[in-house]
Amino acid sequence: MTAAVLSESVARTLCEQWEKQTRPARSRPHADTPLRELSHWAANLRPEHIPCRVLKLAASQVLSQIASIRAGLEHPLGRRLVAAFGHPMQRDPRAAASVFAALGSWLNLDDTAYAGHLSNSTVAVPLAFAYARQLDGLSLLTAVVAANECAARITASATLGPLRGQSAVHTHLAGAVAGRLHCDRAPADLWENALGLAFAMPNWPLMRAFLASDARLFNTFTPVRTAMDACDAAVAGLRGAPDIIEHQDGFLARFATVPLPQAVAKGLGTRWHTDTLSFKMHPGGPGIDAAVDCAADIHRELGPLRPEDVREIVVEASLYTLFAGERAARYVDGPGSPLGALVLDVPYPVATTLLTGEFSVDDFSAPQLDDPVRWTLARRVRLEHDTAMTRELFLSDAPFGEAVREAGPRATPWLRGFGGDALVDLIGTLEADGRDFSRSTKATGARVVVRLTDGRTVSRSRLIPVGAAGPDTRARHSEMVQEKFLSTGGTRRVADSVGRLHRMRPRGVRRWMEAAFLD
Repeated sequence: MTAAVLSESVARTLCEQWEKQTRPARSRPHADTPLRELSHWAANLRPEHIPCRVLKLAASQVLSQIASIRAGLEHPLGRRLVAAFGHPMQRDPRAAASVFAALGSWLNLDDTAYAGHLSNSTVAVPLAFAYARQLDGLSLLTAVVAANECAARITASATLGPLRGQSAVHTHLAGAVAGRLHCDRAPADLWENALGLAFAMPNWPLMRAFLASDARLFNTFTPVRTAMDACDAAVAGLRGAPDIIEHQDGFLARFATVPLPQAVAKGLGTRWHTDTLSFKMHPGGPGIDAAVDCAADIHRELGPLRPEDVREIVVEASLYTLFAGERAARYVDGPGSPLGALVLDVPYPVATTLLTGEFSVDDFSAPQLDDPVRWTLARRVRLEHDTAMTRELFLSDAPFGEAVREAGPRATPWLRGFGGDALVDLIGTLEADGRDFSRSTKATGARVVVRLTDGRTVSRSRLIPVGAAGPDTRARHSEMVQEKFLSTGGTRRVADSVGRLHRMRPRGVRRWMEAAFLD
C-alpha cells in the first residue's frame, strides 16, 4: 500500500470513528488528568469559540511561517533536505508536514510564544493537512489555534526545566498531534491516546549535534514524524497513558526542574496563549532581534561602518541573550562556523547590520558569509550583562516570566541554576496574577553602543524587538508579516490576501498555498 493510499485510509478511519460517536466529546466527564481535559477542549474547539483578535494573529502566524519555510527552501542546506525527503508540497501530508517543519525552523526565523517555538508544528502540520484534506481557510486557522494552545500549554508546564527555546522540541509532539487531529475532526478520545503515545518517548536533543552539525535540520522534523506515527497508532487502537504528563514516572518528572502541570489546562477558552505570539523579523536566537534593530538604527545615522572606524562595539542584553551567545561562541570562528551555532551568535549579525543596514537569511550563506570585513568588525563586538533588562525579561510573559510567576517560591532552584543567587535576588518572588495574555509582552531587549576611533559614541536601545509581543505588534502584526513574506521573494498577491484567509473556500486555500510556495 502506498503512503498516499495509507494516508487516505487513515483519514477515512478517523471520519468513521467520528460518525460512530454517539455523544459529543464535550459531554463526557473530564476525569482527572490535564491531558484529558486539554484533549476534550481542543477536539471541540470551533471558530465561534475563538476571539477575532486571536484568529487574526493566527492568520499572521500562517503567513509569517510560510515566509520562514520559503527562506529555508532557498538555503543550500534546505535544498539538501528536500533532496532527501521531498518538496513540502508533496501528496502525503504526513511527509509534507515533517518537511514543512524542518524548513521553517533551523534558521531561527520561526515564531515564538509563551511557551515555545510553536509555528514549526502548529502551522506546518495544519498547512499540510488542510491542503490534503481540502479544508477552508477558517478550518485551517482554527486548527492552528488549537495546535498553538495545546503545544504552548504543555511546553509551559516544563518551561522551568533544562530545555528551552528551540531545544524544547517536545513542543512539536503536542503541536503536530493537535494540528493534524483538528484538521481530521478527530474525537477527543483519539486525541488523548495520540498525545499519550507521542509523549511516551519525548525527544531530547544533544547540544553538540544541535550547535556543531547539520543535525539541527532534524530539530523539528523528528518530533513531527513521531507525532504522525502516534496519530496513526491511535487510529489503529493503541492507547497512551492519560496521566503521562504529571505522573511521577512521566514527562514532567524528567523534563521539568519545577513541574507546572496546572498550566496544561489553565484558563481553557478564556486565556489564549496565541495572544503571546512574537513574530521573527530577523533570523537568529535570543536577543539578536533587538540588537539587530538597534544596529539598523545606528547604520541609518552613520552609514556603513568600516572596521578601522570602530574602536569597540558593546551589546548590553539580558542573561538569556548572554547564555545563548556564550554557548554559540565556542563554535563560531569565521566563515566556516557551523550554522547551528552561527544562528545563535550575536557579534556576526550585529556587525553585518552595522555594515549593510539589515540582516537576512542570505547573510548565513556565501558570498556574504565569507566577507572578511564582517568578521573583522564582528571581532570588535563584546557582550555585557544588563541587569535591568534581565529583570524586564522576567517581568514579561514570554519566554519565562509567566512560568516563574506560576511557580512562585518553587521557582528558586531553577532561577539559581540559570543565573545563580544573583538572579534569585534580582527577580525576588513573583506571584501569579491571573492575567489573560491579551496584553502580553516579550522583553528580550538590547542596547548597542558603538565607540568610534574619532572619539564619538553612538548608542541605541530597544526593550521589545520589532515583531515581539507587545503593543506595537498587536497593532501592526499583519503589516509586519507581509513585509517578512515579501522579503523572502513572496508575491504581493499572496501577502495582500492573508487578511481574507478566514473567508477562503477549500479551492481558494489550495490555490493560495500553491502561490505562496511555488510562485
